[in-house]
Amino acid sequence: MKSFLQKLPFLGQCIALSFLLCVFAWLSLFTWSIIPISGTQALSALTSPNPNNIAHRIILDLRLPRVLIAGTVGACLAVAGAIMQGLTRNPLASPSVLGVNAGAALGMATVSTVAPWLGVFGTSVAAIIGGAITWSLVMILGTAWRGGNEHGRLVLAGVAISALCAALTKAMIMLYEDQAVGVMTWLAGSVADARWNDWQPLWPMALFGLSAAFLVGPTLNLLNLGEDSARSLGVKLGLVRMICSVLVLILVGAALSAAGAIAFVGLLVPHIARALTGQDYRKILPLTAIMGATLVVLADIVSRAIIFPMETPAGAIIALIGAPFFIYMVRSKTS
Repeated sequence: MKSFLQKLPFLGQCIALSFLLCVFAWLSLFTWSIIPISGTQALSALTSPNPNNIAHRIILDLRLPRVLIAGTVGACLAVAGAIMQGLTRNPLASPSVLGVNAGAALGMATVSTVAPWLGVFGTSVAAIIGGAITWSLVMILGTAWRGGNEHGRLVLAGVAISALCAALTKAMIMLYEDQAVGVMTWLAGSVADARWNDWQPLWPMALFGLSAAFLVGPTLNLLNLGEDSARSLGVKLGLVRMICSVLVLILVGAALSAAGAIAFVGLLVPHIARALTGQDYRKILPLTAIMGATLVVLADIVSRAIIFPMETPAGAIIALIGAPFFIYMVRSKTS
């Protein structure tokens, strides 16, 4: 599959991967359902819905928002990871590794337990604020704002801040157990309970974040030439870092508030995209979005199939793939 995609031009790669995404999305609409649903019923529910048909109601009210949210979350997390890797020039950078996921989880736990009055602005805002604080701390401790090639220091800072946030989150859950039931579900990372009311706040933030992310591709290409070269070509490094950081926080905050702490998408997918299309971020970012969406939709299908009719969180399925990949990346960069 990889060699086949590598032989295709960029547009052909996008079309092939989009077709694969559509196939998985279609399968997700009707497979592993307690009430038997056929593929034909899934298509007819989309083209000519019948509100009196129970299969159509299941597809339109339960499965369709679930597929849309899974795909959007995957695209957001994957693109955020690609931006972080381009911004820091660190192949190990991702929202889960550099503490953004853990900070967002801490923000969500805070508004759910200690300070519920802060939730008046919405869970997305809480996730963004928590992720912003941890991302800033990691960038400061890892000296990434000053540039340079201290990649190991950046990863160590991310691991340390993630551990601190995880400890604080667990402490809140233990102290406020009654209010933390939703937080426990959120930390597992799943789209099992995704509904249309979760889709409404997600899509505007995702649309803005992804659209803006595609526009920064040429600038990320310049950053990868080195800071001195980028500066000589007129790139304002401080402004670029700020814009990219804001985009990462919007994408991650929107995704995690809708589906919970799904990790490793932002680490795994950009590397696959680079293997297919090279180092051009104008191509990497669109491919990353499509593949990230495909990965999470596929993980959601697998999560339903493992112990049907029970469900395994999609975040656990992706972690089973992402954790060994992260270990492989660390070994390959330190050997």
